[in-house]
Amino acid sequence: MAGPPGPREARPEDKLYVPATYENVPAMVPRDPFIAVYMMSNRKHGTLYIGVTSNLVKRAWQHRDGVMEGFTKKYSLKRLVWYERHESMVAAIQREKSLKKYKRDWKINLIERDNPDWTDLYMGLARGVHGWPGQARP
Repeated sequence: MAGPPGPREARPEDKLYVPATYENVPAMVPRDPFIAVYMMSNRKHGTLYIGVTSNLVKRAWQHRDGVMEGFTKKYSLKRLVWYERHESMVAAIQREKSLKKYKRDWKINLIERDNPDWTDLYMGLARGVHGWPGQARP
């Protein structure tokens, strides 16, 4: 039986590639992973997914590239529409659980407070621009 596949090579059609490891990482990809709660969607007011991760850039790339099986791949949720940084995974997981309890309208209002057009935040994030106008920065 073959072992697990290694990191895949960047393809010319990739707009931005975030490898599985940080060896030979392109200069535009930040090397400072951070803990975050985030929401993915397929379009404005579309299907929502709430998740938590210790490396948001890598995780958003995984959702966008369809690397991970599950809900986001099934419903083609490739747009990072909201995220919130946290200092610890415990705090992030608590926040994720609380967000999942709110009704859909409340979540939409949360997204639209900072991102009214539901712009995909991934490219700015991957280039090192953590956040959007008005969001508190660390």
